[in-house]
Amino acid sequence: MIPVNIPLIGDEEKAAVMKVLNSGMLTQKAGKGPMAAEFEKKFSNYVKVKHSIALNSGTAALHAALLALDINLGDEVIIPSFTFVATASVALHVGAKPIFVDIDPEIYTMDPEEVKKVITPKTKAIVPVHLFGHPADMDPLKELAAKHDLVVIEDACQAHGALYKGQQVGSVGDIACFSFYPSKNMTTGEGGMLTTNNDEMAETVRMIVNHGEKEAYQTVRLGHNFRMPEVSAAIGSVQIDKLPKFIDQRKKNVQNLTALIKNNPNLQLPIIRDWAEHSWYLFTVRILQKTISMTRDSFVSKMHEAGIGVAVYYKTPLHLIPYYKNLYNFQGGEFPKTEKAAEDVVSLPVHPGLTKDQLTLIGKKVNEICQ
Repeated sequence: MIPVNIPLIGDEEKAAVMKVLNSGMLTQKAGKGPMAAEFEKKFSNYVKVKHSIALNSGTAALHAALLALDINLGDEVIIPSFTFVATASVALHVGAKPIFVDIDPEIYTMDPEEVKKVITPKTKAIVPVHLFGHPADMDPLKELAAKHDLVVIEDACQAHGALYKGQQVGSVGDIACFSFYPSKNMTTGEGGMLTTNNDEMAETVRMIVNHGEKEAYQTVRLGHNFRMPEVSAAIGSVQIDKLPKFIDQRKKNVQNLTALIKNNPNLQLPIIRDWAEHSWYLFTVRILQKTISMTRDSFVSKMHEAGIGVAVYYKTPLHLIPYYKNLYNFQGGEFPKTEKAAEDVVSLPVHPGLTKDQLTLIGKKVNEICQ
């Protein structure tokens, strides 16, 4: 089976891990590990921000961001319903309520016009998700935030290397969060990064990440163990150097696959705004089910039978997954553009580990099956 995404780990990462193992320092000591510090510095240079803080997951980064902002009981956080569950769950973990909004159906990110409708005196933050590697439209969201004294937290967990109007995602909002899960454009196994240009915010997050300590064993606020292990940081320090090459290869694969399937009338290919540079975590198409007598799920099954691991992100919007549907009594129909996307979308492999023959096979099978 050709996977939709794979981690690419080479000799450099293995050597970096062995260096950590041989050093005996396997984790950050009081939040200060040499490999974590090196990785943070490299990441800041890449994203062009003052501060990067390494954590043990993208979820932890999102959680730490809300904690650092003192978002808590009774507050509201606006997020798209079309995303991974962690974006919503962290709001509940701090006592806040996630307020779901519909998407721009062409790029799958939150629609600023929908955000405008749900801002209340309880709203504290807007969390745009740069889904699949395409940036959300940040300027209108930042204007809304400024008007209502809100914070913008970029969920960049799927968008390493994407650009918004020439600027790296992760440097556009007040705070940003990245994930290094194995399927992402770069990996640390498990891991995350929080970026910000705010000195006070960075200091607060560093305390939260390490049990609320300002100095060793001197806890000054409630915190967690969100530290990134040194082994993970060693992998990340190598992977961040490879990220530009990984993204370049993804772009080449997208160009080659697009050439193979662009004339298929039963597909809607990805749309890219002129202000965006896509980083192609996922190459997501829509199956135009009105033009063919095949459902998206049938297409997925037939592609799997052909040995091609296409995947659906996300089959169920957050407001309709059991937990949130029951918690807030959603019935369906509240966010029609999100629900339609969930019915239609499927992601095809474009990761940098693909061979030319595999890309050709993917294009061939897509056209054979989706006709």
